[in-house]
Amino acid sequence: MQCEICGAEIKGEPFKINVEGSELNACNRCSQYGTSVSTRKPVSRKNAPVRQGIKKSSKPKKNPVTAPTEELIDEYEQTIREAREEKGLTQEELASNIKEKASLIKKIEKGDIVPEDSVRTKIEQALDIELTEKVGEDDWDTNTLNKGTTLGDIVTIKKK
Repeated sequence: MQCEICGAEIKGEPFKINVEGSELNACNRCSQYGTSVSTRKPVSRKNAPVRQGIKKSSKPKKNPVTAPTEELIDEYEQTIREAREEKGLTQEELASNIKEKASLIKKIEKGDIVPEDSVRTKIEQALDIELTEKVGEDDWDTNTLNKGTTLGDIVTIKKK
């Protein structure tokens, strides 16, 4: 019988090994390249035990629609550029101050990317500016909309 790895003639009993999911007959020298089939243990297919009796927190949930959140201002790129120029910094200097890449600052100032929260806070601290505004309940005046308002009351349909 020949080794299925190197092709050498196997003297005696071949070693059955598993190499990347395939069972092969190998010689003594090539048996090190796989795991022995006889010592291989099948993986248990049991499901993980389910924990029972865990109570959820009794904290009241906030309504995501009415909860005020912070949102990036509309012209953040222009605000950043103006504040940076007012401080007399170049894009490279600002990047070095906040320990970020200059290319990131360039892309943010172009408006190509929106800064992540961590980068946004670094920029705000370095330039002494606010790039977020609170939005939420105050944006909607519920008195102006009555419950009988429909889409047809708001939209004007243009005929061709």
